[in-house]
Amino acid sequence: MTTWHDVEQAAPDFARRVRALFDAHKHKTIATIRRDGAPRISGIESTFADGNLTFGSMPDARKADDLHRDPRFALHTATVDPVEGSESEWPGEAKISGRALPAGPIPDGPEGNLFHADITEVVHTHLDEKATVLVIEWWTPTHGLQRVERE
Repeated sequence: MTTWHDVEQAAPDFARRVRALFDAHKHKTIATIRRDGAPRISGIESTFADGNLTFGSMPDARKADDLHRDPRFALHTATVDPVEGSESEWPGEAKISGRALPAGPIPDGPEGNLFHADITEVVHTHLDEKATVLVIEWWTPTHGLQRVERE
């Protein structure tokens, strides 16, 4: 299992930037896989705690059913548009993919299912300092941190 702590240890600056994007807004979007194989997009909240990325689901929610049947997920930060003319201030967006591992009931919260992320990929898409080049950085447990730039 690859935890958030593993990402922080392997690529600390990258992990700090990704976490800041996830922490900037309460609501995120998660993609799960429906019974028929089609994607399902749902709103969700996530937390970084004790070296893990965790997220929960209300009882009988479709996303929890999806994750119990097929644990693959992709979690996306809130998408924010830059103010016109200030594209250089756009923080970018981040995604974390992996497998959701059941972690029991949600502690100290509403009734529901808690999941820990077994991380397979972390991505940060942003602009360079001059806001002229799209930068895509990604980390995987197998290949570490990689980067590509697109004009």
